Amino acid sequence: MVSNTFRGGVHPDGHKALSRELPLREFLPTGEMVFPLQQHIGKPAKPIVKKGDPVLAGQCIAEADGLFSANIICSCSGTVKAIEKRRTLTGAMLESVVVDNDGKFTPIEGMDVREDVAGLSGNEILRRIQAAGIIGLGGAGFPTHIKLSPRDPNSIRHIIANGAECEPYLTCNDQLMRTQADAIAEGLELMLKLFPNASCTVAIEKNKPEAIEAMRKAVAGKARMKVKVLEAKYPQGGERSLISVVAGINYPAAKLDQPILPADVGCIVQNVGTVYAIQRAVVYKEPLFSHVFTLSGDAVKQPGNFIVRDGGSFAELLEFAGGLKEGVELKKALAGGPMMGISMPSLDVPIQKMNNGLTLLADDPNERAEEQMTACLRCGRCTTVCPIGLMPQLLADAISAGDLERYEKKLFGLECIQCGSCTYICPAKRPLMQIFKQTKAEIMAQRRARSGGGKA
Repeated sequence: MVSNTFRGGVHPDGHKALSRELPLREFLPTGEMVFPLQQHIGKPAKPIVKKGDPVLAGQCIAEADGLFSANIICSCSGTVKAIEKRRTLTGAMLESVVVDNDGKFTPIEGMDVREDVAGLSGNEILRRIQAAGIIGLGGAGFPTHIKLSPRDPNSIRHIIANGAECEPYLTCNDQLMRTQADAIAEGLELMLKLFPNASCTVAIEKNKPEAIEAMRKAVAGKARMKVKVLEAKYPQGGERSLISVVAGINYPAAKLDQPILPADVGCIVQNVGTVYAIQRAVVYKEPLFSHVFTLSGDAVKQPGNFIVRDGGSFAELLEFAGGLKEGVELKKALAGGPMMGISMPSLDVPIQKMNNGLTLLADDPNERAEEQMTACLRCGRCTTVCPIGLMPQLLADAISAGDLERYEKKLFGLECIQCGSCTYICPAKRPLMQIFKQTKAEIMAQRRARSGGGKA
């Protein structure tokens, strides 16, 4: 039986009221803009410009290098200042194209002119998506043209448009669905052309009534499309949660070190922002160089939803929005929200394609948790909330004992989606998700070392 929610999960305070009613505003950055060549899960893109070259908004400045790589698109007009390593939001130094922004944002020729796409073949649709440099805008950074090219397109039965937006504080996709519902629906129709046996479901949490109404109107009369209203629960927007809720499929665990992808169970899941980018790329030949973004948190003077251009800095966006509240000290900056967001040591770094929010807090919950942390209480709450059905308590025990084989082979630790539900619910304040995230990175590094693909 298909339900409107999934097993486990938690109910953190959403803090959506800070920004949910604020319309999308365009943010046009000034000064130099920085485009890291690694904005996707695969190899860094290869620059195809050099210092001194003039560039335009929408111009490809670095080409995909390998199957899982993606094109990097300039979001401004100006001159290439340098190709060098620049600091990114994690603190890592990544090779980047640096552009002196002339402030004009002159676009490439032919962009933003609507075309008749009724006769486009599936291959041409995929070609335009690939050329546009589109990756998954839900945060994973998986190249979209690869996700839309499964081994057997006829086996795909469900296309799921992820409009859950369950991460606390973030509301930009809510506003996108309210204002661009018809474009999202058109993007879904283009995807359905690739999968003749599929139907499409737009999945939205019930705490977004305006978005639900807008999307219902947009898909009305379309035989293969519908809206499904979900319970407001975290992590409702996870791929596995959505597949369980929409398709009624129990996602299997990986076997023999081979990951199980949504396409392997007949599903394609795309964030609604990605679907909108698909529509812009195919219908208007507009590459991906801007996307929706939420700036929020109790330290922010004026939270809001924005259309940001890749390459601009987080710091300048904050200044544009009004800065911090007077007299408030910033204690925690997160790229994203508090459940799965990445802690940022500095805001003077570029916004990238997969960044959909900045949450600024006047209190650091991690510091408070560290002060209160105790030994495991053996209460089992972490197991009851895990949406994958793992046993976080036993996973942590295996890591503590140095038994990574048990962690991986017996307890399926690599299946963890790092949603943070176990950390949130733990009365002992143990940083379980952070431990699992670090352990997965160590295991994957060891695998690469054994295969000769890198250092452990």
